[in-house]
Amino acid sequence: MEGWELLRIRGIPLRVHPSWFVILILFAWTAQGQISTAIEGPLPFWFSWGLGLITSLLLFVSVLLHELGHSFVALHEGVKVRSITLFLLGGVARVERECSTAMGSLRVAIAGPLVSFFLAIVFFLSVKSANDFSPILANLFGQLGSLNLVLALFNLLPGLPLDGGVILKALVWQLTGSQRKGLQVATATGNGLSLLAIFIGTLLCFQGGGFGGLWLVILGWFGFATSRSQNQMLTLQKALTDLNVGSASGRRFRVMEEDNSLSKLSQLRLSSPDENSLPEWVLVCRLGRWVGYVNDEALKDLPVQYWEQHSLADYTKPLNDLPAVGDKDPLWRAVIALEKSVEGRLLVFNPAGLPSGTLDRVDVGAAVLKYLGLKVPKNFLEVARTQNNYPLGLALPEAVEAMLSAGLIDRSG
Repeated sequence: MEGWELLRIRGIPLRVHPSWFVILILFAWTAQGQISTAIEGPLPFWFSWGLGLITSLLLFVSVLLHELGHSFVALHEGVKVRSITLFLLGGVARVERECSTAMGSLRVAIAGPLVSFFLAIVFFLSVKSANDFSPILANLFGQLGSLNLVLALFNLLPGLPLDGGVILKALVWQLTGSQRKGLQVATATGNGLSLLAIFIGTLLCFQGGGFGGLWLVILGWFGFATSRSQNQMLTLQKALTDLNVGSASGRRFRVMEEDNSLSKLSQLRLSSPDENSLPEWVLVCRLGRWVGYVNDEALKDLPVQYWEQHSLADYTKPLNDLPAVGDKDPLWRAVIALEKSVEGRLLVFNPAGLPSGTLDRVDVGAAVLKYLGLKVPKNFLEVARTQNNYPLGLALPEAVEAMLSAGLIDRSG
């Protein structure tokens, strides 16, 4: 979620998404209506709208302070904050990764609501003094106090993506020792709260609830979509953790003895044209022992009349030069290696250190889809292979990055 960068606070970019201006005007309209009703006597149109706009801006300053509360505690916990963005549904702080401990995650989550509670108390305590000076100022402080109180209480609802959901996740994590269990519980409660919000909002709309009912429906749909996305991500992560490389690997390589000539290599290429974007690797043996691999550079650089005079041994490269993964490694480790690989494929070694297969993005995606009980037509897989993409657009790199960010896996482990 990007937007226009306004400034930086302690190195944290503050951005404003275009959708923020929509909610800014809506809140200003709602606030000016409340002001016109609460203040005795007629107010000029421009004056009530000006106060409404100020109220709306101060509300989003409160939202910003709420997100800064999260961000500063995250920095204290050693977590880098990438940005804070104000958008249609409020604000969101994007962090580089989650805290590595349950209590650290809880401290970051609870910081925002505590800031909002503090602001609510300050504004409520200021109402009496402000009333002696100006009823309009007192009304402004009262509105901001109420809005900050609602902001704090709403965010404490125990369901993701709200702060209360993160707090629930941290508590379950602390009690069970399983971060994944905490995530599952918080996602399930978030899903339930979202459906409840949609139901109540729909009832309010039919009963003339207007903007309030519509807002509840929007929030519910946003929460429901987030929960659904989180559930899908959890399913992908489980597949990448449960499956190993051996269960997904294919065998897209050929084997030749090192005393074969380059002409033999050319004949091999011509006799078995590869329809895929990547030709099969050619591994080289010496009397049945692996010695390396050879690519097509020699065929491109050397004139045809010299091919018969040169053997594969003259152009063999070490197997260690190829990106590789072990067949017992979890599939998520293969995804990391694939994304680092220039060609987007890996050589698979068995526990004895011998080549046993190959792995590309389609192999990984097909194994995950099979794990999920989904059968994809072969032609779909072949199309994905020609493009060297994960089939059906599976967001497997994103799933692995989420696991790394949450500390569920260790890249170096």
